[in-house]
Parts: sequence; C-alpha cells; structure tokens
Amino acid sequence: MKKSLLVVLLLSMVLLVNAQTPDDVIKNVKAKLDKVNDYQAKGKMKTNVIFIKAPVANVKVYYKKPNKLRINNESGISFIPKGSVNINLGNIFVNTNGFDIIDMGIEAKTNLRIIKLLPRDENSDVVLSTLYIDESQSLIKKATTTTKENGTYELHMTYGKYADYGLADKVIFSFNIKDYKLPKGITFDYDDGSKKKESPDKLKDKKGKVEITYSDYSINKGVPDSIFK
Repeated sequence: MKKSLLVVLLLSMVLLVNAQTPDDVIKNVKAKLDKVNDYQAKGKMKTNVIFIKAPVANVKVYYKKPNKLRINNESGISFIPKGSVNINLGNIFVNTNGFDIIDMGIEAKTNLRIIKLLPRDENSDVVLSTLYIDESQSLIKKATTTTKENGTYELHMTYGKYADYGLADKVIFSFNIKDYKLPKGITFDYDDGSKKKESPDKLKDKKGKVEITYSDYSINKGVPDSIFK
C-alpha cells in the first residue's frame, strides 16, 4: 500500500515538473508555425451558406509572412468572409504589441489545453482568441476568434502529413452570417432549393461554413508579392 502511494506521488511530481506553462505551449505552437515562410496549396472548397448556390470548387491558396493570404477559385468568385485570413493560423499571432495569455486548463472530453489570447493593442480588430491545443504535438485543433468588425468565427483543423509545419489537411471555417458585411454591389440568390421561402433577415441568423480540403502544399518555395495584388 505504501509502495503504491509512493509511486503515485512520484508520478504526480514528474507530471508537475514536466507540465508546460501556457507561455511554453504558445511558444511551441508558434515555433512550429514559424517554420513556414510561404506556401502554395491546392485543394477543394465547399461553401455552405444557405443563400448562396455554390458548387464544390478547385482552389489555390497562397500565403506569405507575415499575414498575406489569397484564395483563388478556379470557377469564379469565392464567398470568403474577411476573417478567413485566419485560415492560416500564423495570422492569429501577428500582433506587434503581443498578448495577455490566460490558461483555461484542460477540456475534459478532448484533453486539449484551452488558452485565451487577449491582444494588448487597443486598435486590434481581434478582441479575443480562444485556442484548443494538442500539447503533445503543438497543434491548434480549434480556434474561436471574436473581432470588432466581423463578429465571431471558428476554425476546426484536421492534420495529416503536413503536421510538422502546423498546416492542416482540412480546415472548416464557420461564421455568423448576420455579422458578415456583404461587399458593395454584390447580391445573392436567397433560394435555398426548398419550397418554403425565408426572408433574408431570418437567413442571416444562421451560420455559414467554408470547408477546404487540401491535396498538396508547396512550402517555402517562394511566392511573389504580385499574387496578393
């Protein structure tokens, strides 16, 4: 009995010694993402917004440090909310004045570490980011970001062969349609294919979703600035 108690105490001590501080967790995540200076990626994008009829599209995604992102839809204009720049997770950390880091502990059902980032820059559009992190792999599995101008949006990431770079094989970007500001001159077909018609106001209370499944990345091969103009 005494030996068993001693083993438990020793294991607890080891876990406490090896436990990462929230600063360590963020540092390790950022170090992995910082490996990527730029990338070009191919994938398929599925747009699920009730008032838009959009087929699954082939897309090319371009990224360059610190925060340049472009998504080219081969079949035409993509419905991409402004906040989707954070489809690239490295952009969450682009804040010259840094963050206040709040540790929210471990989520029981997923065993993910929950950490909140509060930007110190009062002029930042981002008000709060909540990250759900796999500590063992230093990967963000989920991120919820609240902004001043574009409401709250959420990212869910699934990783595969590009996990060493912190790049997801699949990204699901969810947002509140009512918080999205439609571009000037753009109108949409509000027919969702059903017999029952709903008013645009009611439709905008629903969530929109953009899902990108990547088939290939070309990492750190150089992306010209002209791509982003």
